[in-house]
Amino acid sequence: MSSANRPRLFSRGEWPEAERVAALLRQETVGGALLLVATVLALLWSNSPWRDGYTALADHHLDIAPLGIHLSVAHWAADGLLAVFFFVVGLELKHEFVHGDLRDPAKATVPVVAAACGVAVPAIVFTVAQLMLDGDLRGWAVPTATDIAFALAVLAVIGTHLPSALRSFLLTLAVVDDLIAITIIAVFFSSDLDLPMLALAVLPVAAFGWVSRTRSHPWWLLLPLGVATWVLVLNSGVHATIAGVVLGLVVPASRAPGGHSLGERLEHRIRPLSAGFCVPVFAFFAAGVSFVGGDLAKAFTDPITIGVVAGLVLGKLVGIFGSTFLIARFTRAELDDDIAWSDLFGLSLLAGVGFTVSLLIGELAFGAGSIADEHVKIGVLIGSLIAALLATIVLRSRNKVYARIHDDETRDDDLDGIPDVYQRGPGRGGAATTDGNRTLG
Repeated sequence: MSSANRPRLFSRGEWPEAERVAALLRQETVGGALLLVATVLALLWSNSPWRDGYTALADHHLDIAPLGIHLSVAHWAADGLLAVFFFVVGLELKHEFVHGDLRDPAKATVPVVAAACGVAVPAIVFTVAQLMLDGDLRGWAVPTATDIAFALAVLAVIGTHLPSALRSFLLTLAVVDDLIAITIIAVFFSSDLDLPMLALAVLPVAAFGWVSRTRSHPWWLLLPLGVATWVLVLNSGVHATIAGVVLGLVVPASRAPGGHSLGERLEHRIRPLSAGFCVPVFAFFAAGVSFVGGDLAKAFTDPITIGVVAGLVLGKLVGIFGSTFLIARFTRAELDDDIAWSDLFGLSLLAGVGFTVSLLIGELAFGAGSIADEHVKIGVLIGSLIAALLATIVLRSRNKVYARIHDDETRDDDLDGIPDVYQRGPGRGGAATTDGNRTLG
């Protein structure tokens, strides 16, 4: 096969989707900054002379007895606010399946395989560490998740403009990663399952989908239907955040000519609430690990801590970079002219920044406030920091190249609102590949 006819990895996509991804990632970057601030505040308060106040606030109960809801403030953040976050994840999944990279099997192959391996290998690394060090296997899923908001905040801090193809890959990778994490939570971390209650939850879900598909009903009907679904799922024994994903998936993603789908409109309105409030509040209550009076040496040498760090840093790198490299070898694909393997290496390290879902899984696996959960938090913080620092070193080395590509992808000499590079005919520098359809990733 000649070089001209080989499939291309990470070719530039079409302008409408690239524009949408860029806008979405800008919101996630702001959310990542707020997430970082919330984490720092939690660590400062939980290690201050007033740390008892932090614990008292997190443990304070806000119950709604008639609905069977008995939750502390911290649990409201994990079970309630994160349901909003997972609703946005559901909307994004639906969009990817209908309009994004996941609708095209050829383009979906690389991010789907990379995400799957980026979940499997960290889980294996954690498991091996526990077996070798006589640890606890219950946390095997902790290092499997990538936090897209935190990862983008890292990119913003180091001032790196990734090429549009890599930004799309990172987003699709994170979406598939979230889908796998959701499945793990639903299958492995559901307890005392109440099947009648779960079956009853189907009714408001169906009504939610019906109302969202008709224009004869006011949009606010979605709110009580969503709350009813959440309450029933919470009381069924399935983690309540699953309700958010299911509701997001039943929202229609079909677009009217020249317009946006309901899913896109809802995402546009709810994502700022999720990224700017729900996730930072969860992080504030989940990240507050106290180092005062504890045995730090024991915490840092705990097999759980070691397994989480190794899974996030080494597991993510091997899983994502290794699988992408093997796909290229087996399909004889070539990287697009603007992309180098070092870019994929740095991106794979960046995917080791795990936070929101990793902390949630840690609480589900070991119990909130337990010693093991505290060590999970330490492992997630250290592993994410190491992954971020290593990714910074690798990606910063190509910053001049990224700046040139960014200029090419934003130049609009004819002032028509569409960057010129997306209006070129088929070719390696434009929005299509040499043969028009031989694209992987």
